[in-house]
Amino acid sequence: MIICTVQNLKKMYGGNEILKNISFEIHEQDRIGIVGQNGSGKTTLFKLLSNLEHSDSGSIFIKKDAAIGYLAQLPDHDVHSTVYEVISATFQEIKEIEKKIEEVNLQLSDPSQGDRLDKNLNKLYKLQEQYENLGGYAIESKINGVLTGLGISHLTNHLFRQISGGEQTKVGLACLLLQEPELLLLDEPTNHLDIDTINWLENYLLKYKGAIVIISHDRYFLDKVTMKTIDFEEGECTVYHHSYSGFVKEKENNLLLEFEKYQEQQKKVRKIKESIKQLRDWGARSGNEKFFKRARSMEKALARIQNMKRPQLERKKAAFEFNVNKRSGQDVVVLEQVTKLIEDRLILENIDLQVRYGEKIALIGKNGSGKTTLINCLQNNDFDYGAVKLGSSVSIGYLSQKGLEAEANLTVLDIFRDNVPMEEGEARHHLVKFLFYGPSVYKKASDLSGGERTRLRLAQLVYEGFNFLILDEPTNHLDIDSREALEIALEEFEGTIMAVTHDRYFMNKLFERTIWLENGKVDSYTGNYDYALEKRISK
Repeated sequence: MIICTVQNLKKMYGGNEILKNISFEIHEQDRIGIVGQNGSGKTTLFKLLSNLEHSDSGSIFIKKDAAIGYLAQLPDHDVHSTVYEVISATFQEIKEIEKKIEEVNLQLSDPSQGDRLDKNLNKLYKLQEQYENLGGYAIESKINGVLTGLGISHLTNHLFRQISGGEQTKVGLACLLLQEPELLLLDEPTNHLDIDTINWLENYLLKYKGAIVIISHDRYFLDKVTMKTIDFEEGECTVYHHSYSGFVKEKENNLLLEFEKYQEQQKKVRKIKESIKQLRDWGARSGNEKFFKRARSMEKALARIQNMKRPQLERKKAAFEFNVNKRSGQDVVVLEQVTKLIEDRLILENIDLQVRYGEKIALIGKNGSGKTTLINCLQNNDFDYGAVKLGSSVSIGYLSQKGLEAEANLTVLDIFRDNVPMEEGEARHHLVKFLFYGPSVYKKASDLSGGERTRLRLAQLVYEGFNFLILDEPTNHLDIDSREALEIALEEFEGTIMAVTHDRYFMNKLFERTIWLENGKVDSYTGNYDYALEKRISK
């Protein structure tokens, strides 16, 4: 059965057509991935589906009484609400019945209400039946299961307004999952989640009874969860009946076929144009009107030929090509029995680690396991105990989770040239490679999106010539095209890389060594993420 039909949807912002004639259907139990470059209209579509915004034209038909769940729709909460109260509000109807049951039970225990005994018993029976039908007896189990799965069960008594933005997003996701709407809209659901939590979410969504539509740049997640892909490009969309990997193959094949058709048509157009020119030459030499008449007839035929738009085999992608000014020694860094405490809490305990020249290492673990602490202390030699030995000629280039850290009023051009001294014209030429075109180089740091901040910091790193790159969540905020460009550049990088990441596709493609951090200890595996996971499971 169809839950939602979208027909010829159009939406403009500031004179730019974001969505053009978008049409597709969502069926019961569909698992759909929405992909496309940042700014291609994916989130706009979700706002239209959720009735948070209205289209300029076209229509959206939703099945009668079908509930739509979207994270941005979550209501504001009282400043004194705890996390548990915020989540419990999801079951408002059940909670109201609970209160009524309590009231009736009080009346039943009141001797003065004896003459109303039968009436109160009937009322209690009906309320309990309603409560059971609505799944009231399973609420606590459901809430605890989702809280544990999302790794936020320890936050239940915290005030919602006092927890971090990432934790608030997890609470919002918990509320959404517990509502169990017929159509679930998830916009980048794996942001702020560690690998264990992402695995839990994948399994939860695979068993979900309703339809799910997911905007995501997490290719591994899309492959695990989705069965259909809608590709957004230049305001239009194409539906593919495959998960992400299958979509990529089909799209490549389709583009090659379109390009072949385009080339054939262009050959035909060239031949007709040559014939027209020849007929006009013959007419001019002989003075015979017949040749001109035939030429005019062929011109009309040429005008009738539908000129295909040249298929774009390669989209513009950021050009990450890292330079290395000087090679490091064979030992890049050696940690010996290093320990780190934060506020008397043991974060890292007696860690031994050797990083050698040319290695590409993925550092993974749960949120809060100490990954960022480890790479920060490694750079600053800020451990409480143990020794850090940096190898000869090692120069460290660091990308933080925030991407770029700069004064709010500085422009893209200023920020880039602060680290990479060069003339303005040359700097603008280089920034184009990182998708900063024209006036966008004068954008202030305070106005940059997460993806732009990451691209700008990577632009600096490319030209600074470091031989040891330490990258903290480098694919965060990047769209799939930019992730692929980064993967190619890091694959060709002639130095050493250590990256903290939850991007399993990225890990599997690039890293031949995996370091797993858990309970303050590290386990090292000579292989990618899938290999390391298999070894851990078989322990």
